[in-house]
Amino acid sequence: MFPLLLVLFVSIYPSSGAQLPNQDQAKQIPVATNGEPFPWDRMRLPVTISPLHYDLTIHPNLTSLDFTGVVRISLDVKEDTSIVVLHAKQMHISNVVLLAAEGVRPLRVLEYPRFHQLALLSESVLTKGRKYEVQLEFAANLSDSFHGFYKGSYRTSSGEVRAIASTQFEATFARGAFPCFDEPAFKANFTIRIMREPRHIAISNMPKVKTVELPGGLLEDHFDTTVKMSTYLVAYIVSDFLSVSKTTKHGVKISVYAVPEKIDQTAFALDAAVKLLDFYDDYFDIPYPLPKQDLAAIPDFQSGAMENWGLTTYRETGLLFDPDKSSASDKLGITKVIAHELAHQWFGNLVTMEWWNDLWLNEGFAKFMEFISLDITYPELHVDDFFLGKCFEAMEVDSLSSSHPVSTPVENPTQIQEMFDDVSYDKGACILNMLRDFLSPEAFEIGIIRYLKRYSYQNTVNSHLWESLTDICSSDALDEGRLKHTEFCSKRKLQSGSSKWYSDDELDVKTIMDTWTLQEGFPLVTVEVKGREVRLSQERFLRTDDPSLTEGFLWQIPLTYMTSASSTVHRFLLKTKTDVLYLPEEVDWVKFNVNMSGYYMVHYAGEGWSSIIKLLQYNHTALSGNDRASLIQNVFQLVSVGKVRLDTALDLSLYLSKESQIMAVTQGFGELVPLYKLMEKRDMTVLENQMKGYIVDLFRDLIDRQEWSDSGSVSERVLRSYLLLFACVRNHPPCVAKATKLFNQWKDSDGTMSLPVDITMAVFVIGARTPEGWDFLFEKYRTTLQMSVKSRIKSAMTVTYLKDKLKWMMEQSLIGEVMKTQDLPDVVVSVGRNPHGYKLAWDFLRANWHTMIKKFDLGSHSVSYMLLGVTNQYSTREMLHEIRSFFDSLTEETGSKMRCIQQTYETIEDNIRWTDTNFPLLEAWLNKHQHRPPHEDL
Repeated sequence: MFPLLLVLFVSIYPSSGAQLPNQDQAKQIPVATNGEPFPWDRMRLPVTISPLHYDLTIHPNLTSLDFTGVVRISLDVKEDTSIVVLHAKQMHISNVVLLAAEGVRPLRVLEYPRFHQLALLSESVLTKGRKYEVQLEFAANLSDSFHGFYKGSYRTSSGEVRAIASTQFEATFARGAFPCFDEPAFKANFTIRIMREPRHIAISNMPKVKTVELPGGLLEDHFDTTVKMSTYLVAYIVSDFLSVSKTTKHGVKISVYAVPEKIDQTAFALDAAVKLLDFYDDYFDIPYPLPKQDLAAIPDFQSGAMENWGLTTYRETGLLFDPDKSSASDKLGITKVIAHELAHQWFGNLVTMEWWNDLWLNEGFAKFMEFISLDITYPELHVDDFFLGKCFEAMEVDSLSSSHPVSTPVENPTQIQEMFDDVSYDKGACILNMLRDFLSPEAFEIGIIRYLKRYSYQNTVNSHLWESLTDICSSDALDEGRLKHTEFCSKRKLQSGSSKWYSDDELDVKTIMDTWTLQEGFPLVTVEVKGREVRLSQERFLRTDDPSLTEGFLWQIPLTYMTSASSTVHRFLLKTKTDVLYLPEEVDWVKFNVNMSGYYMVHYAGEGWSSIIKLLQYNHTALSGNDRASLIQNVFQLVSVGKVRLDTALDLSLYLSKESQIMAVTQGFGELVPLYKLMEKRDMTVLENQMKGYIVDLFRDLIDRQEWSDSGSVSERVLRSYLLLFACVRNHPPCVAKATKLFNQWKDSDGTMSLPVDITMAVFVIGARTPEGWDFLFEKYRTTLQMSVKSRIKSAMTVTYLKDKLKWMMEQSLIGEVMKTQDLPDVVVSVGRNPHGYKLAWDFLRANWHTMIKKFDLGSHSVSYMLLGVTNQYSTREMLHEIRSFFDSLTEETGSKMRCIQQTYETIEDNIRWTDTNFPLLEAWLNKHQHRPPHEDL
């Protein structure tokens, strides 16, 4: 057999030579499970064969918690071959046959588990251009994890545990549910049948066509054939869910599914989905192509939500809303997640990235469209107040040398999973926002509609997007466009050349954007004003003590700026390492990166920071809230790279006593709180308490002005929750007194008293400090069906001083019976941030590492979130050594090569450098600015 397999090994590669192995690879033939050579040595599948259509029948058994199935795949043979290579993972394969014009023939099967691959060997050649089908029977257990076809459960109010089975296939988990070509470029149509008991329902991507009664009392649901799509978007659920439905103005049936006792929490999500799907239908000028869109709240769900075409799935907290018990931030969060998943129905589903290296084309766009869509459909949510936070979060990881380009090569499943991070989502959204601001919102909208229309049902790479955004007023583009497009181009033609701030030869979108997507990191622009002259220079912003790592980076930066003399936004494209601008007159101050619409930081050299500090102290509203937030973020981050002294940043923070805008206030906290969090882990009680006192004093007036009610705009309500929670955690006497009184009243009423939703976190946190209060909260957590209440109680319980309770919560979340395992990452990270629990969290993470990477999967966001969340405030060489020792003991199979480990090392090293340099300066500054005595209790 060996010589035959060598022939087959060569015959599977396309004649184009695109995937021919080199000689070294050809020598290293992988070995199948039966000891024979496996005829393919790449992780990516060959392109000799593509799937056209899957006929899939699945029978899950919710009693034995396993499933069986049969799949028949129609094939398009692109090159003569005798082998079909496809994916299957941890399943028993049987009765594999080839269906051809000559009849049915058995195929021999080789398995290569390392790459999750099957090779189906035919005795005769499959001829290019002819149509064939392969059929495979398969069986497997429902997965214990949160991916593939996995088991879930929920507990009714009477205590009964009910099982469900649902899917999560992104990125590489469809292969664990049925044999398939599990790569995004292998798009096909799917016809799905699901067998079930009468007590359950089944839902899938498409509407049900009919239900057939089978012998033995089973039912088989037949679903309509899908549009052409990638395997990771296939979905099906078997459950006892109930649903509510409405129809959009475009005639699409929207349904929200939930467990029966929570169906009364679905009305808000249903209305939001109808409104948002109609918005996207109109905005993209491409009709939603399916007859229905289901949204299902899954009791066990690892990520936030998933965009399966026609059947989007969500955490219960991401979909269920109670007008009386849910907060303003719950409403904001639920609306954003629905907007994100529905945007994917176009960006990701209709037009899909060719490979996972360009995941940002899916996720960056969906994140960006959350804000575009909600700004128009839900103006009362003021989403603009929150976008900037996404860019700050992205910069946090993007300022490390372990960051990666937005578009970066990936191959194995762990690397693919690692792409689902702040760089793909948040940086992706922020550079799109910068490009929109650069081109104009109208031109940007025209370009992305052109992109979606041009590549519908296809796969794309970065350059396809840039081409679609270039020359949008060319005759070809106008032929593809619509009335709004024609009107825009006619208007632009009438404008004089002087109104355009860039010349046409400058507008090379691809060249500009390649500098933002093909290299990691982001630029720091240094601005020095000398009279009318503004000297500009750029370098990579990098938190490192190795200056050589910042060399060789150059961006094309769409700069914006305003001055004391003109509130007009001026623009300049910085293409070189240094350049000079000339102002029409001398000015008192200049502010670059207006509203922080650009993904870069700014350092004001010379007297620049002094003039900005003076402006903020005397007239802070001369700048927008986003401008003020960006200055706070920039100045404190510049301390960490040695560009600005800490006392300069702290001098700037003094103006915050007059600040009330949410983004600026929360960014102030975001830069100041980590300073005392570093001290909590270094036994520096005196300085720690001084720092805490300074922050409370800075925001005291704003805290004391907060009403203990649910009044105001969404931003005001979110800020109120934030401020009161901080004040109570920091033992601000008026806050503690009020929260204690309210908690006792609520407890005395056995939890029936109605508390204003926005203040509940502050009240619960104070209540959780005593064993009796904690136990009462846990009892309410266990029995409530209100998902937002459950979530807030869980968070409050992790802020307790009681170490035994913190340890118990982590253990119970891992077991998954009284607390859901899906919530374990949040619990571990919250305990890690608790000064009484940070060591417990690290010990727990280390002791249970192998269990958790099996449950949450290597490379997943959940694993990196836990690791970085627990360790990112460590700042001693002892802790760094302890963490390094643990990860050095791991193998690649248990995670040693994950990017988040390198990020952890870098973050702790940066913390060590920061504390060694700046703690003496901090102590001197705080001694000089001793906070005033607390106000009398109100």
